[in-house]
Amino acid sequence: MDGPGPYGGVPEAAPGDGATAGQALAAYLHDRSGDFLRSLRQHRESGSDADGAEAAARQLRRAARRISATLHTFRPLTEEAWSDQLRAELGWLSGTLAREHALADRRDRLMGALQRLTGRTDRPQPAGRATGRGERTAAARSAVPARGRADAGTEPAEAADGPDGDGLLSTGAARAAALLDRQLTLARSRAHSAALQALGSARFHALADAVAVLASEAPPARAAGTAAAAGALLPLAENAHRRLAEAVAALPPARAGHAYPSDALSAEHRQDTPWHQVRTLVRLSRYAQEVVAPGRADPRLAEAGRALGRHRDAAEAASAAASAARTPRIAPATAYALGVLHADQRHEVAAARHAFSRLWLPGPAPESRWG
Repeated sequence: MDGPGPYGGVPEAAPGDGATAGQALAAYLHDRSGDFLRSLRQHRESGSDADGAEAAARQLRRAARRISATLHTFRPLTEEAWSDQLRAELGWLSGTLAREHALADRRDRLMGALQRLTGRTDRPQPAGRATGRGERTAAARSAVPARGRADAGTEPAEAADGPDGDGLLSTGAARAAALLDRQLTLARSRAHSAALQALGSARFHALADAVAVLASEAPPARAAGTAAAAGALLPLAENAHRRLAEAVAALPPARAGHAYPSDALSAEHRQDTPWHQVRTLVRLSRYAQEVVAPGRADPRLAEAGRALGRHRDAAEAASAAASAARTPRIAPATAYALGVLHADQRHEVAAARHAFSRLWLPGPAPESRWG
């Protein structure tokens, strides 16, 4: 099976030697539940320390993701109704807390990209080059909404392609930055309020109580949980990696294999969803490795996850730029700058896909899987 971390064969030190699958799974969930509770305490004690609260929230989300992913992968070993309910609540919390930080990171990313794009001193490359202005300009036009293009008819038709293209970009960049800052800051403020409301809700307190119980007691187990750990855990971890490999195989290989495909900016945004799904499956496979082989997980899976994280960030930033470009009655120069920004982020999407494809190579033989 291709890709990092192929599964196969039982290692010499099988997970939970001498223990049942339920006991081995409980030990991992106890540790992650302890991480959740410690992060929650740190968040409550952070007070007015914004950086401390943010770090604690990230740790809280990290623990919640691991508990949820473990319950998903090893669901046949647990009472499914209990597992599904806890997973749903953990997903609600993680998603609520993640939105504020995602919006802040998106704003920083877009502001940095605008500064980089307008601060260039080099001249445009000939059209047709992977990094040329001609390709980016065409993509920028495709990202500008119909209203913006209609309004742009008052500008000279060749302005975007001629020597004044950089000037048009610089003119619109400041307004584009102000528009994006206003939209994303407002969205972040709403997400922050939603996160505070969630952390003070009865729903969250019920979830925290459930995690506290999980930290001290074994999770409800089905009869399968009494089987030997190696015999019950490894096949389920194998299934997680198999689903990942199948999802990767279904991705368009031609688009993943080139850093800047010529048609990326016009079509690739429609293919983001399967890539986001692969990112989720990479995470499930990596967390499954943590359960069956503590301390010996394949680092390539983490690298693949980081590449797909960059893919998600760039795709969402491009979407934010395109959404801003659909704002009614914006100036043509602003729409043009947002179009260039959209194209730039779609190039980042293509580069992240290329980086992932280079990581997704045939892995070691099964006998060296845990070595």
